Amino acid sequence: MQTTIAPTRLLSIRHATHYLYETPIRRSVHRVHLRPVHDGHQYVRSYRLSVVPEVPVIEYEDVFGNQAAHFAIERPYAELSIVAESVVELVDVNPFAFASLPIRPSFPLVWMPWERLMLEPYLQPVELPELQLKELYDYAMSFVERNDRDLMETLSAINLTLFREYRYVPDSTNLETTPFQVYTHRIGVCQDFANLFICMARLLGIPARYVCGYVYTGNTAWSLSGSRASSDASHAWVQLYIPKVGWKGFDPTNGSLPSTDHVRVAYGRHFRDTSPTSGTLFSIGPIRESMHIDVAVEEVLRR
Repeated sequence: MQTTIAPTRLLSIRHATHYLYETPIRRSVHRVHLRPVHDGHQYVRSYRLSVVPEVPVIEYEDVFGNQAAHFAIERPYAELSIVAESVVELVDVNPFAFASLPIRPSFPLVWMPWERLMLEPYLQPVELPELQLKELYDYAMSFVERNDRDLMETLSAINLTLFREYRYVPDSTNLETTPFQVYTHRIGVCQDFANLFICMARLLGIPARYVCGYVYTGNTAWSLSGSRASSDASHAWVQLYIPKVGWKGFDPTNGSLPSTDHVRVAYGRHFRDTSPTSGTLFSIGPIRESMHIDVAVEEVLRR
């Protein structure tokens, strides 16, 4: 019997974060999520993490199964550089295959007690005023009703609507922006569209988790001034748990289902669980920080 080998795409990723401080930091501790996921659909061919000032780095698996790294800087410094370089091979599979299975889940979804126990962290919507959650629930239910309560059609419709009817506007929001504010103003960035989709899904009883990673667009470099249409970037999308199918990705920023353009790095309940870089700084007086991020995602041509 002949074995069919799925085609693959090879991507090279460089993620550089540079911090400058007006007054020296006395000491700090940091956690990073920069090593891509390694599984049956995504193979990490190489990975290297560089930190300046040079310090010991401890790599470990966090509670969500992500590969994380921890380091502490115990001496004063005014400049910090964190650079991660990866080569990842992505298997080309049909992202729509699960939607054509004979199993067609519909609303309302029913979870067994043990399933609900395991999925509970991904079923709890963000805490918002009751009237705001009710408005978001009604909005989500409008998709359910328009699609005859079919789960796959509903999720596809939400994904496409967030892409078509919400404007991608860099710097229009911040880390404190809520899903309701995104819904109200119809603008945001990838993190905001992911947060809104997650909130809507959880209100409908669909487990949803935040995914942080990269998206390849064909460009060779990216800086913070990019847009969703033409930039390689540190990117965010969602995964939803489909009964009898498993976790499946949706990218509302681009109105697509992730495939060989998306490199997964970390999963979590929300963005704080997956942040590429985070830390706690100790200093005397106020801390004035400037940060610059450069991300480059390139396709590696095979010989």
